[in-house]
Amino acid sequence: MFTPVRRALLVLAICSFGLGTGEFVALGLLPDIAADLDVSVPQAGNLISAYAIGVVVGAPLLTAASVRFPRKGLLVSLVVALALGNLLSAFMPDFWSLLAMRFLSGLPHGAFFGVAAVQAANLVAQNRRSQAMAIVFAGLTIANVVGVPMTTYIGQNTSWRLVLALVAVVELIGVLGVLAAVPRSERIDPRSPDAPHLRKELSAFKNKQIWLSLGVATIGGGATFATFSYIAPMMTEVAGYAESSITPLLVLFGLGMTFGNLIGARLSDRYDSTPVIYSAMAANVVVAGVFYFASGNKIASAVLIFLFPFCNTMAFPALQNRIISMAGGAPNLAAASMHAAFNIANSLGAWLGGLTIAAGYGYNSPNLVAVGLGLLGVMIAVYAGQTQGSSVRVVRTTTIGGRSAEEALHR
Repeated sequence: MFTPVRRALLVLAICSFGLGTGEFVALGLLPDIAADLDVSVPQAGNLISAYAIGVVVGAPLLTAASVRFPRKGLLVSLVVALALGNLLSAFMPDFWSLLAMRFLSGLPHGAFFGVAAVQAANLVAQNRRSQAMAIVFAGLTIANVVGVPMTTYIGQNTSWRLVLALVAVVELIGVLGVLAAVPRSERIDPRSPDAPHLRKELSAFKNKQIWLSLGVATIGGGATFATFSYIAPMMTEVAGYAESSITPLLVLFGLGMTFGNLIGARLSDRYDSTPVIYSAMAANVVVAGVFYFASGNKIASAVLIFLFPFCNTMAFPALQNRIISMAGGAPNLAAASMHAAFNIANSLGAWLGGLTIAAGYGYNSPNLVAVGLGLLGVMIAVYAGQTQGSSVRVVRTTTIGGRSAEEALHR
C-alpha cells in the first residue's frame, strides 16, 4: 500500500533515476557519439567530464540562488531544466556545441539532489531520515543497473540522439509525479528565524564538521571511482572476461551500489552515523586490497565487483544524514555540496587510477589507489568523530516539516 509519503519518495526516486541515467548515458555510447561527430573516443570522453564539472559548479550556485524558493516548485524547475538540457543535447550539430550543452545540462543536477534530500528528510520522522533519503538515491544507483545498460543497448541499435530524448521523457514523467505527489512546504514568514536565508545557509560552513564530511565524501568516493572508471579493462585484461561479459558485470556493480545504499541507510537510522561510516569505509579498504590480489580470478572478481561498491556505498546515506544534521536549520546548500563532492570524487579517482595504469603498474593497480584513498577517508572520518563533541551542542527545539527536531548550533 502506497501512503502519500511513499508515493512522494517514489516520485523523487524516478526523478533521480532519470538524472542518473542522463549523467552516465554517454559511458556506453562514446564510440557511437565519436563516430557520428567525427572525433576520437578520448575526445568524446570529455562529454562526461563536462557534465561532472557542471554538477560541481551548479550545485552550490543554483542552491544559493534559490534558497528562498518554495521547495516543490524548485524541484519541478530543476528537473524541467535537466530534461530540456538532455533534449537540446540530442539536437546539437557538432562536438563543441554538444560539449557546451552537456556542461549546462549538469548545472541543475547537484542542486536537485540537495533539495530532494532535504525534502525526503522532512517527510518522515527523524529516526527514518536516512532510509527516506536512500529511497531517493536508489533511483541513482538503479540507473547504473537498468538505465545505463538499457540506453546503451537502445543507442547501439538506433541512435544516441534518440537515447537523450528518451532520458528527457523519463525526467518529464518525474516532473508530473512531483506535481501530483510531492506535498507543498508550509509557507514561512520571511521575518521568521526559521525562514531560509542565504546568509544562514553559508553560516553552516563555519562548522568544520561540514567540511570534514565533504572531505570524507570526496576522498572516500574517490576510492570507488578509482576502480569503477577502469573496471572494463580490469575485467577483460586481468580477470580474463570476454567483452560481452562487461554489461552483466556492470549490472552486478550497480546492484552492489543499490543494496549498499539501502542497507547503509537502515544501519544509520538504527545506530549512530559515525560508526557506520567507520565500518563501511574500513570494510571497503579491505575489499579493495583483496580485489588487487584476486582480480586475476574470474569467480573472485565477480564476487568482489559486487562487494566493493556495496561496502563503499553503505557510508553515503550516513554521510548525507550527518551533513544535514550538522547544518541545523540551514541544510539546503550543505546537502547540495555533498553531490558536488561526489563529482569531484569521480574526477579525482579516475585521474589517480589512470596515473598508476600509465606508470605501468597494470589495470588492477587502481585498486591500490582505492586502498590509499579509503585509508585517508577513514582517517578523516575518525578525526571528525573525535572532534564532533567539541563542536556541537543542542540548544533548542524547532519544527521541521511539521515534526519536532533538535537544531544543532556550532561553535
